[in-house]
Amino acid sequence: MKHGQRGGSRQASQGSVAWPATLLNGRPRQRRDLCWQQRTASADELWLVIVDASASTRRYQALSQAKGLLAGLFDQAYRQRARLTLLTASGNAPRWQRHGLKASAALQPWLDNLGAGGGTPLLAALEQAREWLRARQRQHPDEQQRCLLLTDGRLKSWAPLQPLPCPSLLIDIECSPVRLGRAQLLAQQLQADYRSLESFNLVG
Repeated sequence: MKHGQRGGSRQASQGSVAWPATLLNGRPRQRRDLCWQQRTASADELWLVIVDASASTRRYQALSQAKGLLAGLFDQAYRQRARLTLLTASGNAPRWQRHGLKASAALQPWLDNLGAGGGTPLLAALEQAREWLRARQRQHPDEQQRCLLLTDGRLKSWAPLQPLPCPSLLIDIECSPVRLGRAQLLAQQLQADYRSLESFNLVG
């Protein structure tokens, strides 16, 4: 994974750690892997955010808690001048919400109104995301892409998955007392870094 374009953020040593941006670049293993809030980016970046908003994410306010993390991510994308593409998985089919637009305050009303319901077309969302990313890479070969997937992993069954064609992070938002733990298996198959939603609360 190339890190050179994020060097400015790692050389900074003050301010608060921007955890969403840091983790989108992979699990930090040393201090220089951290991104900082005050960084101003000039490199072209695109963050694809896939949100599982199926009915199961209403349980124990899983989606509500995830929306807090998304608000921080959108703020960080704005600070880093990154473009955002949003894809939701709920109901009968995935739905594209934004396509490569600059992050702005206009995203907040959409986030406020985001609700959970219906089925779990997550596998279809991943396939659409894979195709979209490949097409985007052909159109913008110099663009740095990251994928953030928020899901509780509550799928009944699925065939082995192919990794997405960019560095990815899966946030497990399963919050029920009895957990199936399928999101971790999804992360392994997608070759994505894995974090639980609670871990963000621990690190602040």
